[in-house]
Amino acid sequence: MSPTPRPALLPLTPLEQLRAGRLPSRLVRLFIGLTFFGVAMGAFVRAGLGVAPWDVLHLGLARHIPLSLGTIIIIVGLLVLLAWIPLRQWPGLGTIANAIWIGVSADFTLWLLPEIHGLVLQIAVIVVALLVNGLGGALYIGSQFGAGPRDGLMTGLHLRTGWSLRLIRTGIEVTVLAIGWLLGGTFGLGTVAYALLIGPSTQFFLRWTIVELTPPPRIGSRAADRATTPCPDDGTTPESTENG
Repeated sequence: MSPTPRPALLPLTPLEQLRAGRLPSRLVRLFIGLTFFGVAMGAFVRAGLGVAPWDVLHLGLARHIPLSLGTIIIIVGLLVLLAWIPLRQWPGLGTIANAIWIGVSADFTLWLLPEIHGLVLQIAVIVVALLVNGLGGALYIGSQFGAGPRDGLMTGLHLRTGWSLRLIRTGIEVTVLAIGWLLGGTFGLGTVAYALLIGPSTQFFLRWTIVELTPPPRIGSRAADRATTPCPDDGTTPESTENG
């Protein structure tokens, strides 16, 4: 007896995402996943051993702008979405939700969770946060509502320039990390752990979280009409091998 094939991620346009069926289940997964993103982000901050590359930028900006970290995350996400316009990328429902809800969830977590002290406890919090982030990423990707703002930016640049997506991703993340560090963002063990382990963590959970959908009878031929679809390789995009 042949094994039952696993559900696949489909390259859906924003409209096809809404018409692909199982909407209530997918919406629940979407917002649980985004909430987990924000919880993990807040836990990384409270652990004090370094955060994800984009969050180094967010923390650096928070040192100079009198706004909450979550608000800055939302503003940066919306600004990144503006960069989709010249790249002719179209956001899905998940893209918009990603830009807003992660910041809300992160602020709530930071309000709820005190600072973590003691190296052993800090490392334990980072390990748990990586697992929570990986599960959140898998739920978000598996809901099939489109990529996050930052992943869509990388994919859009890849489609327009033909450059390697890995090269584009590395260039963008090194740039935002360097700017964030210069602004006073926290770089450390947590940053390295995130960069190395978030992909395997997301991949591990993704096998159980993809919602099976019926492929639409016709998928639009123009790349400009297509929303970027996240992929299992690292929790981001189909060509990629992070959050949002």
